[in-house]
Amino acid sequence: MTRMTKAYNNANLTTDSYLDELMTGLSAENNLLTKAVDRSKAESQLEEKDDVRDDKIRSLFQFVKGQTVHPDPAIRAAAETLMVVFDKYGLSMVDDSYGTETTLVKSLLDELGEDSLQASITAVAGTAELIAQLQAAQDDFEDFRVEYQTEKGKEKKLESATTIKKRMVVTINDKLVVHLRAMLNMDEALYGSFVGAVSTIIAENNEEVKKRRKKPEPAA
Repeated sequence: MTRMTKAYNNANLTTDSYLDELMTGLSAENNLLTKAVDRSKAESQLEEKDDVRDDKIRSLFQFVKGQTVHPDPAIRAAAETLMVVFDKYGLSMVDDSYGTETTLVKSLLDELGEDSLQASITAVAGTAELIAQLQAAQDDFEDFRVEYQTEKGKEKKLESATTIKKRMVVTINDKLVVHLRAMLNMDEALYGSFVGAVSTIIAENNEEVKKRRKKPEPAA
């Protein structure tokens, strides 16, 4: 759409009020599309950060659980003490909603920070590092989620990129292209350059869509 807008601005067709209205509307739609795409990317980033947090939870739980069968009685006892805390929360927290998981992880980290558990954490070498990694993943997730929710809250109406794209395609095909074909017949000298640019842009976009839809051949 950016290329089409640039071509329109260079074509000096502002005396065509209907065309100007169409292009203004498409420009506004394109701005909505950009925001929707950015929002979709942010949602994916949030999910990725949650996946990192989940991995840190699993690593911590599994590591300490493994130490409960350590041959050294002192290490084994310390790990068993820590597992009493971990078992209160369980690995199932990684399947909870973002909000619930965040609350549970925060509570777990707070409990692991208590003075009564520091000796056990120290005794099971490597536990403190894994706790620090989980804390970092938790902080990263929470910080990004606050930013995401703040931006999301500013938008009154949230439409998906797919919905906006479909609407733009309908406007371009059913209104813009139809209008340009008619005007080209009336004044080819005035409209020819812009019509040619629009045709090229549409053809290139269609080709890109075809390429994206092609599935790779399965590996032999």
